[in-house]
Amino acid sequence: MKGVMIFGKKGKLSPRYVGLNKILKRVGKVDYELEFPAKLAVHPVFHISLLKKCMGDLASIVPLESVALKDSLTYEEVPVEIFHHQVCRLRNKQVASVKVLWRSYSVEGATWEAEAAMNAKYRHLSRPKSIP
Repeated sequence: MKGVMIFGKKGKLSPRYVGLNKILKRVGKVDYELEFPAKLAVHPVFHISLLKKCMGDLASIVPLESVALKDSLTYEEVPVEIFHHQVCRLRNKQVASVKVLWRSYSVEGATWEAEAAMNAKYRHLSRPKSIP
């Protein structure tokens, strides 16, 4: 389960693309300088392999306004809703999991988390009612 995430780190819930950024100039053969907002203090020059052309699918891009970055370039993921529950049976035990919808992600970005860990950290979220 993810709690506080550092912007740009790889992880289950880290944003892959944040905002639409304009290319200001070509720095080298394969490096480009991008235009960023002043509050996002990152180095503006990127290798071409790290850039992705926006093909009109705006659902895959997380708007910069929806991600509340702190001064240390970290943000905290907050669960919105638990909308599915399942119990996996192993040989000698049962493991309960819940599907969690996170604040900055659509339904496709929902993840399976351990029910015990979610109950310990987020008591205000309730388990969904069983559907017969």
